[in-house]
Amino acid sequence: MKHDLIASGKRKAVNLSLDTGVVEAARKAGLNLSQVCEAALRSEAKKERERAWREENRAWAESVNRWVEENGLPLERYRLF
Repeated sequence: MKHDLIASGKRKAVNLSLDTGVVEAARKAGLNLSQVCEAALRSEAKKERERAWREENRAWAESVNRWVEENGLPLERYRLF
């Protein structure tokens, strides 16, 4: 699974329906709608990939946690803190 979105450098025109008040406020603030939408989509896609990874690896993480609870941390006796 790829964990980072790689920018292709290419652009694709898409149609979005946005609340007119939001668009007006963004334009008054001097925001670039394309850049803001792209950043938001990149962020949400990353969150979704992370959520999916946690779900796909839940059993593994739980088994590791269970093992540590039962056996302690490996090399714990060498910790200085």
